[in-house]
Formats: sequence, C-alpha cells, structure tokens
Amino acid sequence: MPSTIGNSLVWIFEAFERDATYIRRRMFGCDAAYIDGLLCLVVADRDEPWNGLLVCTSQERHAALIEDMPALRPHPVLGKWLFVPQADPAFEDIAQRMTSLVLARDWRVGVEPKPRRRGKKTSPPGT
Repeated sequence: MPSTIGNSLVWIFEAFERDATYIRRRMFGCDAAYIDGLLCLVVADRDEPWNGLLVCTSQERHAALIEDMPALRPHPVLGKWLFVPQADPAFEDIAQRMTSLVLARDWRVGVEPKPRRRGKKTSPPGT
C-alpha cells in the first residue's frame, strides 16, 4: 500500500518546476528528482539516516563537491552518494546550492538510473 504521508522536503524541488526535463518519482519512501534523465537529488524526511538531502553522484566526484560544500558527507548507508542531514545548520544553504548546480547541469551531479525491472512476460501457449 503506498504511503499517504507527504514528504516535507519536496519544496527543494520547486526550483526544477520550470525545467521541461524535470521528473519527480517516489523512491523507497523518499522523493527523487531527475533532470535530463539523470537521477540528481533525493529528499528524505524519515528516521535517521534517511532525513535530509542525498546528492546522486559518483565517489570520484565526492572530493570536488565536499571542497565547495564541507557540510556534505558520504551517506552512512548509500556511501556512493553524498548527504546533508536536515538537522545540519547548513541544510537550507546546501539545498539551494545543489538545486542551482543541478539546473546548471554541473558535471559533478547526476547519475544514470538503473533500468527498472519489469516482471517477466511469458508468451501465451501456442504462440
């Protein structure tokens, strides 16, 4: 059964509303923003460590982003992505800066999403 509880952090994605390529999808009880088909940001307002902004990037790009925004750190569960918890004093500043980077198509942000798995389709007997 889908959750009827809204995500209090989707306001972060308002900056993307005018971008024709923006798509918002639910992902594991969180909300994800896609721009140009790339998974860019995920907002989570659940229990720790799922309460904040996840930056979808590769580990090779971590240092470059952390240098600009020291509040970012590898997520404790999804270490391939960076994270700033909602409780961090820099949270709103980081959220605003990250949305600006996404809209500027910064090379450090965004990953190709893995193809969605579909149920196996079987041919009807006799075809």
